Amino acid sequence: MGKVLAGWIMAVVLMGASTVHAVTYEQNQYKRQGLNVVSAVVDGKGDAYLAPVTRYFETHPDDLESMYIMALLHSRQERIEEAMSWVTRAVEHGMPTGRFIAGPRDLLGALHESQPWREFLKRRLADHPDEVLVHGPMVGSVTSRGAAFWVRTAEPAAIRVEVSPVVTVAGGSTSEGGVSLQAATTGESDQTARLDVVGLRPDTEYGYGVFVEDRLCAMGRFRTALPIGQPGRFSVGFGGGAGYTPDHERMWTTIGSHDLRLFLLLGDNVYIDDPTKPAVQRYCYYRRQSRPEWRRLVSHVPVYAIWDDHDFVANDGWGGPAVEEPPWKRDVWTVFRQNWVNPAYGGGATNPGCWFDFHWGDVHFIMLDGRYYRDNPRSPNPSMLGPVQKAWLRKTLAGSTATFKVLISPVPWSPGAKPGSRDSWDGYADEREEIFNWIADRRIEGVILLAADRHRSDVWRIDRPGAYPLFEFESSRLTNVHRHGPVPGCLFSYNAKCS
Repeated sequence: MGKVLAGWIMAVVLMGASTVHAVTYEQNQYKRQGLNVVSAVVDGKGDAYLAPVTRYFETHPDDLESMYIMALLHSRQERIEEAMSWVTRAVEHGMPTGRFIAGPRDLLGALHESQPWREFLKRRLADHPDEVLVHGPMVGSVTSRGAAFWVRTAEPAAIRVEVSPVVTVAGGSTSEGGVSLQAATTGESDQTARLDVVGLRPDTEYGYGVFVEDRLCAMGRFRTALPIGQPGRFSVGFGGGAGYTPDHERMWTTIGSHDLRLFLLLGDNVYIDDPTKPAVQRYCYYRRQSRPEWRRLVSHVPVYAIWDDHDFVANDGWGGPAVEEPPWKRDVWTVFRQNWVNPAYGGGATNPGCWFDFHWGDVHFIMLDGRYYRDNPRSPNPSMLGPVQKAWLRKTLAGSTATFKVLISPVPWSPGAKPGSRDSWDGYADEREEIFNWIADRRIEGVILLAADRHRSDVWRIDRPGAYPLFEFESSRLTNVHRHGPVPGCLFSYNAKCS
């Protein structure tokens, strides 16, 4: 993904009498620094990073994520005093305590079991009791009659969400006549819970409160969807390419400043690239979910997410046609489900995945999984979707009565959008043609295409003989440092800043 900066730091660690290992900490893409260390810790090789991370502070003394990494490395060595000094330093400099509470717990076990940590956490929660709500609330799966709420707590806990319509009164607004629902976070769900509320009014603003063990810890607002089939005006945000970059995390505040009814994440949402290590996957989710900018956004704008290669497998990778092969696939799916609040996750336990659909007024959003069942693009007649998902797609499109059907892929539909690559739909051109011909043959009107993957924002027009042209909107540089240059053939392209 590019050359390492000129100021990169090397550490040479003697492992035994004759083996020398060299590791690099500083990367030209910040999102990979901590990820690389956590992956090494899982492999039992984390100690090699102590020296380079220490050196990193000579030029980056206030880097919060590196403070977290130092606490992790010292915890793994059971050097609790040193680990706690980094915890204290990080929290004093602004890192949410929840980063250390969340873990990954199996990697921070020595710290969590220590008396100094327990005393620190007891004092911290006494002064900041709302921090028992580690992540969330995140709103999603909003319909005209309901919504879902996702939270993560410090320990298994009873959760209550109270939802009430917002009523405008002289001088402000208030809530009245609400509903309440309860659930519990558990260790089996990584201390998360999902609460689904029904019986709400269409196109109505609601306020809500999240209670942990009867203590109010968070409040927010959201708006229910327009009734299915009802025309209306509303704004939608979408994108991908959201690698963890502290200097760019303000993007979530920018997005939240717009009057969006919903926000679609189209893949490469956190960048993991390590499908065999759940601890690494959780680490990548935790650092995003702990950001205050992210928490503010998802507390009031409903979020819907699919994955792409960097969240599911690795760069330009594929899962293959089998449900259980490679054996890590279902575990990646489990971690994904624990960290989002989608209406569905593919075909459920029988046919795992991340595809789903939902309606907002007269618009039907259809979000596809381009990785779980993807074939090697060099195999004969490769499929990106697999037979089960493709049958679902046909049934969903055929039954849709919406004026607009938004067909959403993690990778570009348009020929030439990713020149020389088989990772986009260009690598599955026959299947793309099959889908587009099927839409034309059945005279399905109002199809619009969305996609991500390329680190820029584009608009494309796909002309179809004997059928209406398909317009595609692509965006995948929400927070990424890296950017792709524009390519010929698109109607519009932008890559100067994150978008």
